[in-house]
Amino acid sequence: MNILDENVLGSQRQLLREWRVPFRQIGYEVGRKGMDDEQIIPFLLTLPRPTFFTQDWDYYKQVLCHARYCLVVVDVKRTECAAFIRRVLRHPEFDTQAKRMGNVIRASHRRLAMWRLHAEKEVYFDWTD
Repeated sequence: MNILDENVLGSQRQLLREWRVPFRQIGYEVGRKGMDDEQIIPFLLTLPRPTFFTQDWDYYKQVLCHARYCLVVVDVKRTECAAFIRRVLRHPEFDTQAKRMGNVIRASHRRLAMWRLHAEKEVYFDWTD
C-alpha cells in the first residue's frame, strides 16, 4: 500500500492517478488531516506493509527503519514529486513491496540513498532510467 503524506500537491496526486499508481493519502483516504509527525509512524504500523512517501526530511533517519513499513523521502521540488514516486516504485531495487520493507530511502535527482534495517552504513543506488 502506497501512502502519500498530506502535503503532496493535488496536481501530483492527479499525475499518479493518470499513471495508475495506486495510493492513499493521509487526511483524504486514510488517517486524518493534520496528523503530527509523531503520529505517522504508529499509524503506519496499523496498515498492511505501507510505503510512505513524504518530502519531510525528518523521516530520513536510520532509527526509523522497521520491518513492517518503508519510508521514502522525496528530495525534489514539490511539482516533481509524482515523477520521483513513480521512479522509486519502478527501480529494480524497490519494485516490489517485499523489496521496500525495512528501508528508509531518500530519492533525489542525483541518486537514491538508503538505510536498511540493521545496516551499519548508508547504501547508494544510481537511477536506472
